[in-house]
Amino acid sequence: MVTNMAKSHGERRKTRYKLKKSSRKRGLSAISKAIAEFETGDMVHIAIDPSVHKGMPNPKFHGRTGKVVSQRGRAYILSVRDGRSMKEVIVHPQHLSLQR
Repeated sequence: MVTNMAKSHGERRKTRYKLKKSSRKRGLSAISKAIAEFETGDMVHIAIDPSVHKGMPNPKFHGRTGKVVSQRGRAYILSVRDGRSMKEVIVHPQHLSLQR
């Protein structure tokens, strides 16, 4: 008799390829990413660093661009468009890069 495993509905569900580092980028991320600072009004790209679990946004926001609304502790609050609505996403600086 074969029994099926229960489905996982966790935060990292269906992200096997999206949240995977290339073999050359494995290991600890640069300290400069952790201490990066952004100003209110800056446009930033969300690029999730899978080796840092703290402050990771939902994977559906990976690759999106948002505007820094404010800062909460070490994290930043971004305004990101999701379909026709605007969402507020709380993200640590390891997962952000300044839009050029």
